[in-house]
Amino acid sequence: MRLLLAAAAAALAALAPAPAAAQSRAPDYASEKDWLCLPGRDDICSRALAVTPLGPKGYGKTVAARPADNPPVDCFYVYPTISQDPGLNSDLNPGSAEELFVTQYQFARLSGVCRPFVPLYRQMTMSSIAVAATGGDVMDAGMLAFGDVARAWATYLEKYNEGRPFVLVGHSQGSIMLEQLLKTVIEKSPAKDRMVRAILPGWNFPVKPGEARAEGFASTPLCRDADDTGCMMSWTTYGEGERPVNGAFFGTSKLPGTTNACTHPAQPGAKGWAPLDGFFYAKSSYPVPGGPVRWAKNGSPPTGYISTEKFLEARCVQDGQAGYLEIRLPRAPGDMRTARIGGEVGQFGIFLPGWGKHLADIAIAQGSIIDSIARLGATVTPARTALRAAPQAQQPSAGTTR
Repeated sequence: MRLLLAAAAAALAALAPAPAAAQSRAPDYASEKDWLCLPGRDDICSRALAVTPLGPKGYGKTVAARPADNPPVDCFYVYPTISQDPGLNSDLNPGSAEELFVTQYQFARLSGVCRPFVPLYRQMTMSSIAVAATGGDVMDAGMLAFGDVARAWATYLEKYNEGRPFVLVGHSQGSIMLEQLLKTVIEKSPAKDRMVRAILPGWNFPVKPGEARAEGFASTPLCRDADDTGCMMSWTTYGEGERPVNGAFFGTSKLPGTTNACTHPAQPGAKGWAPLDGFFYAKSSYPVPGGPVRWAKNGSPPTGYISTEKFLEARCVQDGQAGYLEIRLPRAPGDMRTARIGGEVGQFGIFLPGWGKHLADIAIAQGSIIDSIARLGATVTPARTALRAAPQAQQPSAGTTR
């Protein structure tokens, strides 16, 4: 295992440019230019997205996913590590294959059920993974990234929120940033009462057996029922029969006496296997164990994006300090759909067993996430007065993710 991680780290380091000084310009969130998505604007979250449904009989009729006219809730999204900019922190120029792509893939469809808010931030780059994997210190890079997210949140509350209910959505580094925002800012402010949910997959949250909250949270419980609000949910994904290996980066708690939190994305509190509705980019060239996925037996999809209803099943597994979402793809005779997906992290034919299907954490459940936001959003009522941002707190512990 150590040799495999060392080889992967060396491969990443070979690809990564030498660290450079952080970009000097700080984002100005009072200006629209430093937001990737805002409601009522022509941007990556407002453009119609062609989506082809995939069912047991193959591909269906392509539809256009469009933003809602007046959704009852807001969604504040922080994207995962995607930047290949030089240095440990990204610039504020979104790349078409980086910030723009991952936002479209992981989040844009959510504008059909909530107003979208996506700040650009000087995130920790792909280079930071190589630095951290080889023992380097990325604390300052994490502090810089979180400072941007905290300022974006303060501007959102001051300028845009107007007392509306909101959902936090992140993945991986985005979940790290939102975890710190919850702990250091939101839980200490009146905004906490307006939080519908925090959806934070792709990161580890240690929790003591039987406890309602993950470690470090003062008042935000884990979601345990489909109707719960004011709670947070998280999961890390592994295939059926797999589990986090010793020393796994995702899916295990490093804190003795705790396990890693896992919430079923569609049915929090589910005791066994339950279905998920997904959303996948079916024309990805990213390497997959076993070679490219053939999504259906009747050919390639007519669009890059496919939606899937009850495509796979998932269950939370708690096994000592390991806690993870196990997925399977059961197929009846005659089912046209693939019985495998990707999501593993790899370079040069090396896939990291301690990362599971990290890249698919949101894809496997995006349809279910959208359904839950739509259902919960119908039950909440915006406040009449605008909320004000709490004072900014100190910076977070740094981490690296993809």
